[in-house]
Amino acid sequence: MITSIQGILAEATPLRAVIDVNGLSYEVNVPLTTAERLPRSGSVVRLHTLVVYREDSQTLYGFATAEDRDFFRLMIDNVTGVGPKVALSIMSRLSLPLLVAAIRAGDVAVLAKCPGIGKKTAERLVVELRARVGSPGGALHARLAADGSQPARTPHADAVAALVALGYRVNDADEAVRRASLALGAAVSTEALVKKALG
Repeated sequence: MITSIQGILAEATPLRAVIDVNGLSYEVNVPLTTAERLPRSGSVVRLHTLVVYREDSQTLYGFATAEDRDFFRLMIDNVTGVGPKVALSIMSRLSLPLLVAAIRAGDVAVLAKCPGIGKKTAERLVVELRARVGSPGGALHARLAADGSQPARTPHADAVAALVALGYRVNDADEAVRRASLALGAAVSTEALVKKALG
């Protein structure tokens, strides 16, 4: 199995990247949350990958972090009615911290706003994944909390909550905070994220 790919970013669109590895170009499907983090064309890029094999195709999916890739795999392996295209759509609309927080809180309304997700699929996401992401002993919880923070109480999630309290829609708030996080870097406070997102 291909678990990562590193090479020169030859081309990028919001949902696709072409990576040149020693003269061989790989087309990688990426969520918008990963596409936002891609460097300029011609730069070296590394993505964590998952290959999905079907009878008539082999498709490579790439993510900025191993946690994003693992959550994508968790969705397609465990949620009825959620295949790679739907999972990619969900991860394009919501960042991983907000997605995990919504599942832990049982927030079906936030999940149902993702393209291709109705109320029933959103409910299945909560029912079938809550135990895996919500319990302190869960494997994904341990991975996401490896730095000592809880998935639902990160500066990112707190900044999104602050923007929602100010009247932003959840998806717009999440996008604004993702952009602020990219501009400010990884180790940043909730206050700095909110200020940058508003400015």
